[in-house]
Amino acid sequence: MKDYLFWILIPAVISFFMAPLMKKFSFWFNVLDIPSDNRKIHKNPMPLLGGVGIYLSFIVTIFINKGINIDRGDLGIIIGAAVILIGGVLDDIFDLKPYQKLIFQLSASIILIIFGISIKKLTNPMGFYEDAYININYFSIPLTLLWVVGITNAVNLIDGLDGLAAGISLIACITMFFVSILSGRESAALFTAVLSGALIGFLPYNFNPAVIFLGDNGAQLLGFLLASISIEGAIKSAAAFSIVVPILALGLPIYDTLFAMIRRKINGKPMYQADKGHLHHRLLELGLSQKQAVIIMYIISAILGAISILAMEISTVSSYILLLTVIIFIGFIAWKAGFFNIRE
Repeated sequence: MKDYLFWILIPAVISFFMAPLMKKFSFWFNVLDIPSDNRKIHKNPMPLLGGVGIYLSFIVTIFINKGINIDRGDLGIIIGAAVILIGGVLDDIFDLKPYQKLIFQLSASIILIIFGISIKKLTNPMGFYEDAYININYFSIPLTLLWVVGITNAVNLIDGLDGLAAGISLIACITMFFVSILSGRESAALFTAVLSGALIGFLPYNFNPAVIFLGDNGAQLLGFLLASISIEGAIKSAAAFSIVVPILALGLPIYDTLFAMIRRKINGKPMYQADKGHLHHRLLELGLSQKQAVIIMYIISAILGAISILAMEISTVSSYILLLTVIIFIGFIAWKAGFFNIRE
């Protein structure tokens, strides 16, 4: 564990010193979030290159750790993340159309697959022993694309308050770190430790009142890395990691995004049309401050993370029952709270 603490400290230090530099670059190159509609919480132009500093902290630390011994899968994650970062920076500068964003996301996901990172099997929910898997064969590629693109966008969509996406991603990283340790996945444990460190160094600048934002480049980067690492962790891992743990660990952005999709569908709105129906908007409407709303969402994310760790310690069938119970409970609460009603 001491070794992992070292690999958390290194990216934390790098990220801490990179954030002010990225702030300066954002103003120099005019990569700023200018508040222009009522969905924006901030009132002043905000620098958007936070993700670049996180990515540099991440890859520098990985190369320090692995050097020339970096393996094919790890290289796929690093290259794919670079593609996502480039697409995100272009989006922050030029406000790309949804299909243009999707091109970058699909390209990064395909790079992962080419380098051997893909969902190849799922735990058999009807299995009565720990290593009962279903090989998904031809569904491997579409399922991997759906997972990576879905999580990338889910984290991006939840990035609506100071420190929200970065903090929830940190909690997800910590959760997946412990799960990786429990399941003996050293590579996934290292990646989550390093990403945790990069986020720890960045959060002091991003928590309310923020002086720099993740930007689309950073939010998409975090979603992509979390999705990629969760697949890496599932390869030859404990059964529950195959599907239950990532869905629970990344539960808050996943459910918030699903509710947004359902809300827009039943109200006849385009899927890409933004609204003020996300959980953080609802919490602010209740009169909570940004800090209070973010802390509540941190707590929810931490609870889901703890449940995901529990899923590692119970049987396969029980882990699926646990996941289904959580989904039904959250869906019921969302329905009663009016999350499926559109709000402009």
